[in-house]
Amino acid sequence: MEAPSPAGPGGPQPYAPGAAGAPPSLLRRIKGKLFTWNILKTIALGQLLSLCICGTAITSQYLAEKYKVNTPMLQSFINYCLLFLVYTVMLTFQSGSGNLLYILKRKWWKYILLGLADVEANYLIVRAYQYTTLTSVQLLDCFGIPVLMALSWFILYARYRVIHFVAVAVCLLGVGTMVGADILAGREDNSGSDVLIGDILVLLGASLYAVSNVCEEYIVKKLSRQEFLGMVGLFGTLISGIQLLIVEYKDIASIHWDWKIALLFVAFALCMFCLYSFMPLVIKITSATSVNLGILTADLYSLFFGLFLFGYKFSGLYILSFTVIMVGFILYCSTPTRTAEPAESSVPPVTSIGIDNLGLKLEENLQETHSAVL
Repeated sequence: MEAPSPAGPGGPQPYAPGAAGAPPSLLRRIKGKLFTWNILKTIALGQLLSLCICGTAITSQYLAEKYKVNTPMLQSFINYCLLFLVYTVMLTFQSGSGNLLYILKRKWWKYILLGLADVEANYLIVRAYQYTTLTSVQLLDCFGIPVLMALSWFILYARYRVIHFVAVAVCLLGVGTMVGADILAGREDNSGSDVLIGDILVLLGASLYAVSNVCEEYIVKKLSRQEFLGMVGLFGTLISGIQLLIVEYKDIASIHWDWKIALLFVAFALCMFCLYSFMPLVIKITSATSVNLGILTADLYSLFFGLFLFGYKFSGLYILSFTVIMVGFILYCSTPTRTAEPAESSVPPVTSIGIDNLGLKLEENLQETHSAVL
């Protein structure tokens, strides 16, 4: 092997790897790719959504354990009513293609199906807790992520890279660590009345969530956030109201109302309203898949609050689980996916950068331009 010639006083010095590890330029490149302002903002928004989900879980658990109130459809109905009063009413004052009547004339049946998927997804997941175990719900609920990726591939023409599949695997590994910590901490003490029925309900609910999220991503990126929330509020109120009268009227009649129960219902509705209002904002700058990876930490937030509220036992594996999930989430957000052109398009069949993680791609291009200038 030929020895490198020594550099002159003013020439470039050869890089000799030593204890420092990777060259500083590589470290700066990795840091610039993983810790950009866009990724940090996405992480913060994702964890805000997780806290909203945590709020719904805690209030529901208080209602179920302390006051023996199990009315998931009533709780969802209140949320849909809030969406109707805010966003559906907002659509009535819009003009042109964003007007409520204009939308109903042309796409009413599509939004009925979307509202049905959203309502039943919420109902099936909550109802599954009565039949199966906490571990089954936590594990099988992740089934929605590969379903969501598959639907995004065929409907939104999303094209993933190897790092996206690795990131999803890392996040699911974190969920597995969390479930193991639950078992070791003794939280898995409910065998459920019919585990098979409960598991099927979780799989159906997770799949319907995936359908709803893909539709949400398409609407907020192609149309508008107000249209999605307004139409979900309209048809969600109608569908959940009808189902409420059919399946929960006895449970509602047996509630012994007082101000504490009413306050818990209000807290649940506000958390759900914030979740529905903020999620389209996050999906618009990222994607439905990245949002679903980010909110995997919601169960961990519920656990941390449960340490003080419900006397849960702490395990160091929970911290490890949170860290692993966040690492996978950052990996997924670090690289934008691509959007393939539809087959019937006149554009040549090549892939182009899509709108998934658009802010990240713009930031990445600016960094590359800056490096080229230097």
